[in-house]
Amino acid sequence: MHLTLGPLAYHWSAERRRDFYARIADEAPVAEVCLGEVICSKRAPFHERELPEVIARLERGGKRVILSSLAEVMLKRERQATADLMEIEAHEVEINNAAGLLARGCRAHRVGPFLNAYNEDTIAWMAGRGATHVCLPTEMPGHAVAVAARAATALGLGVEVQVFGRAPLAVSARCYHARAHGRTRDNCRFVCEDDADGMPLATRDGQAILRVNGIQTQSESYIELLAELAEMPGMGVSHARILPQDVDMVAVARVFDAALRGTEEVAAARARLAIICGGTGFSNGFWHGEAGYRHIARRSDPT
Repeated sequence: MHLTLGPLAYHWSAERRRDFYARIADEAPVAEVCLGEVICSKRAPFHERELPEVIARLERGGKRVILSSLAEVMLKRERQATADLMEIEAHEVEINNAAGLLARGCRAHRVGPFLNAYNEDTIAWMAGRGATHVCLPTEMPGHAVAVAARAATALGLGVEVQVFGRAPLAVSARCYHARAHGRTRDNCRFVCEDDADGMPLATRDGQAILRVNGIQTQSESYIELLAELAEMPGMGVSHARILPQDVDMVAVARVFDAALRGTEEVAAARARLAIICGGTGFSNGFWHGEAGYRHIARRSDPT
């Protein structure tokens, strides 16, 4: 299995992004890196100028670069930006919205997790439209991943599963991040930049349960599938995706690389990951067909 770094979902400064990807290029044991603004098109101008430099640095570091599209396309400028991205042939593109599928036509592309490839028929249709790789939705339980991965593998597609990072649960036409600060989406003043790992959302009794990232809702916990990695290759899963969070992502990548290579026991890897991630909890409930926020010690049969 290959280790992939998914696209950054948060509004980090251009300088922080550049430094982050420079370190990924030089130190992180990941084979592929997804780049691009996937949440809010208003953020894109802040880091588009640095993108060629970041791509070049990653490629010098031996990384394969994939360009990811917006998860939600509503405005004319967003449609145009998506169409422009779909014209790129120098790099693979990962499509996260139906507008991207329409603009790409039947040319080769990857399918991102926001397009909801939940079953064999959908994956077959996508393959017929030029898909070469599919990142399955985070909410899929392991037994469903096994069925989908076998179908995708039979069609010659790569199959990716998120194994670390906050679950991307939903995107909305409204920006709750702005509204929580008494602002509108059009006059947000980019308040999301103040929350490098998302804005915490708690229940009325004070229990942390979700994170808000602009128009996106995420899980509070980090998905952690270290114990489940060993069974994925047998299902047909070819890529394990880790998502950028406000932690030492080079260290995170090293933990998962060791687990993939079998050089570290799961318990030791999880203990090391817990230190890296501070007080953020872990979850794997979706994989086991239970509430997503839970962390299940037992392992279900994926077949």
